[in-house]
Amino acid sequence: MTAPKSRSDRSMPLRDSSSERMEGTGSWDALEWTKIEPVSRSISYTNLEFLIEAEQVIVEGYGVVLVNTDEAGTLLVTNYRLLFLSEGTRNIIPLGTIPLMTIEKFNKIASKMQSAPRQSDKSPSRRLLQVIGKDMRIIVFGFRPRTKQRRAVFDALLRCAKPPRLWDLYALISGPSKFSNTNPQLRLLNEYFRLLGKGFSHASVSMVEDGSFTLSNDLWRISSVNSSYTICQTYPFSLIVPSCITDDDLLQASSFRARCRLPVITWCHPGTGAVLARSSQPLVGLMMNMRSNTDEKLVAALCTQLGGAGGKRRKLYIADARPRKNALANSAMGGGSESSSNYFQSEVVFFGIDNIHAMRDSFARLRDYLDTHGANSSDGMSSFLRHGGWTWGGGNLSSMSVSVSSLGDSGWLIHIQSILAGSAWIAARVALESASVLVHCSDGWDRTTQLVSLASLMLDPYYRTFTGFQALVEKDWLAFGHPFSDRVGLPTVSGGVNVPFELSRQSSTGSFSSSPMRQPSGSYGSQNPNSSHHSNNYSPIFLQWIDCVSQLLRMYPFAFEFSSAFLVDLLDCVLSCRFGNFLCNSEKERQQCGISEASGCLWAYLVELRVGEGNSHVHYNLFYDPLKHDGPILPPAAALAPTLWPQFHLRWSCPTEAQAAEAEAECRKMAFKFSELQKEKEAAEKKAREITTAMESLSAELRDVKHVSSSAMSLAKRAGKESEALKRAIQSLGCKVHFSRSGDCTLDIENSLIVAPQKFNYSPSRRESESIMQNDEKSDLSVSITVAADDVAPGNPISRVCETLCPLRTRDGGCKWPDAGCAQLGSQFVGMKANFDAFDRLSIYDGYFQPE
Repeated sequence: MTAPKSRSDRSMPLRDSSSERMEGTGSWDALEWTKIEPVSRSISYTNLEFLIEAEQVIVEGYGVVLVNTDEAGTLLVTNYRLLFLSEGTRNIIPLGTIPLMTIEKFNKIASKMQSAPRQSDKSPSRRLLQVIGKDMRIIVFGFRPRTKQRRAVFDALLRCAKPPRLWDLYALISGPSKFSNTNPQLRLLNEYFRLLGKGFSHASVSMVEDGSFTLSNDLWRISSVNSSYTICQTYPFSLIVPSCITDDDLLQASSFRARCRLPVITWCHPGTGAVLARSSQPLVGLMMNMRSNTDEKLVAALCTQLGGAGGKRRKLYIADARPRKNALANSAMGGGSESSSNYFQSEVVFFGIDNIHAMRDSFARLRDYLDTHGANSSDGMSSFLRHGGWTWGGGNLSSMSVSVSSLGDSGWLIHIQSILAGSAWIAARVALESASVLVHCSDGWDRTTQLVSLASLMLDPYYRTFTGFQALVEKDWLAFGHPFSDRVGLPTVSGGVNVPFELSRQSSTGSFSSSPMRQPSGSYGSQNPNSSHHSNNYSPIFLQWIDCVSQLLRMYPFAFEFSSAFLVDLLDCVLSCRFGNFLCNSEKERQQCGISEASGCLWAYLVELRVGEGNSHVHYNLFYDPLKHDGPILPPAAALAPTLWPQFHLRWSCPTEAQAAEAEAECRKMAFKFSELQKEKEAAEKKAREITTAMESLSAELRDVKHVSSSAMSLAKRAGKESEALKRAIQSLGCKVHFSRSGDCTLDIENSLIVAPQKFNYSPSRRESESIMQNDEKSDLSVSITVAADDVAPGNPISRVCETLCPLRTRDGGCKWPDAGCAQLGSQFVGMKANFDAFDRLSIYDGYFQPE
């Protein structure tokens, strides 16, 4: 079993049809925890098929109940995930199985069972463990009372879900495996070459080592000024900058930007020369009167001349992702925003996107709301959906936007809309006005990354393919220093963990009438004074951007090669930290730790998933048409009405609705059937071609046989004619002709005075024999000739032969050639061979001499 799970695993029913539901307020009372017997412990964890490479079981709990779905089973804690197996089938329950790094926090909850008022003090308490995931799920496990199973699982989670060092993560323990990683610096250079129109060049390790990757075109060049990360530690080793800007200018300009994140180019239009650039906020100070000539020169170099004879310079937009009030507040700490009067032909625009803390709280509120109203609620109670009442947006995507007003005060979709609107505005300025846009926020690695990468996705159709999407993520998110360790809550290179888990234990005071106490996932008020959530930098920034991509995929289903399932699996891989691509906070840290050599590659894993099934894999978008959207996609403002992303938001809380919302799933089933029929058609066509070829071969053989048969018939007819002519000729001489199949020609001469006939044997020559053999069996004849005398001729037998066979005898018995030497003639007849052509032309009345 591999993680993240395939689409088929996610779409499996999470509730066993044979299990009893806990309905109403009495469901918890009906469950007799003390009577749950532990299953057999004779499991060999080393031979479990569902364990992936280097995964080891640490702790197990038996007779555990998944409160969300009322399923009993076995709970395992491994060095990679929390694994829940059904009690009967031993199958993995997807809802109860979550990678350790996907866990945001976990709590112990103890509550009293509902019982009669007089026996409330004696009723056993429910031992619950609440697990809150970064992937929108909240799950609760129930343990048998008076056992130490919950404590063992909780302690194992403390050790494994909160590793003290980076090298304790499963991604680095398991090693690269078969999903080996290549140098990400080479992939970044190849993307730079493509942007500069130098796609024929291919990056190599020697290029990186000797610095020979500094290619250029007429406008832009690749600089190696940050090859040792001395200018900016959170920028990549290579930067695209204007050709007219020297490395010294870059060094001076970096000091005017927060964290030295100077303006650099992240995407350039191949036709117009317009660019997307990114940076951090300028350090203008409290009075906003600080300036930098080199920074202004660098920004002005982004505004190259427009094409045409006029030589007019293009306009520059400076897009500040923050609300204006936040930018002004940052000036008190030395930051701030640009003044359009200081930058040539520029205009400053504020997008009003909130910071990481607002996004984190919004995400937590959305998660709580969906858990409260979902079918698989973590409180074990039946929600509206489980009662068959109101459903999300009427059960279809087209009306799901109606539910936006019902999502409480989460504000998640409002944030999504702000990011989409800002990105669409940037893309429109570049595509429609051929203007250049410089984007920044405070540090330039959260909201800036979201806007720049989403605008690039709209502008460049290459980024909407599998290969291009990987290049986009690796360039704008990984190379340009989005702090994944901080935002996902992982150990850093220094060894600390950036997000403390909620380790509080809910007080068991008081009784709960029907369900365990609900712990708001966004509330971090803990009895532990050391766990203050507001001191960390955890925030679902990358998840939010993937949500925006899914919204574009919904609006433009023909423009993307990948599907929504691909985005879900990508997020699962990032959050689970099974691979090392998204570890650390910058390219520099990953290079120093050798992450690419020490861990597997997420992209190679996703490619491996697709290879087996080809275009029929769930990651492929069935509607993709590269010719339909071969340019930029610019969604109008009216279309920017985001909805819930069912495949991600509802897959745990309401899985049936998430599946019903997928029109793509039905289309994929039909496409699969069509593919199977197509394969059968191709097989039938191949078989038909083989039969046609065989028939043509048989026809050719038949024609050859007919030709041979025709030749044989001709020869047989000729032989027949010759034999008939010979027969007539011999019979005209008064002989008896007999035919046999012996192959010899026998001449018999007999008269009334001779008892035994005399035979003259004739054997055909080799040529004649071969000619006869080509005929059918009936033409393979030999000739037997019997000669009978007209009268008795006593004396020498040769004389009788002469008298009988001599063609010169007259009608009255006289001889025309008395001196012919018939004795010699008789000796010649003994070895005579038949000449059929001569016999055919010979007339019995012909003579050698004319009559006198």
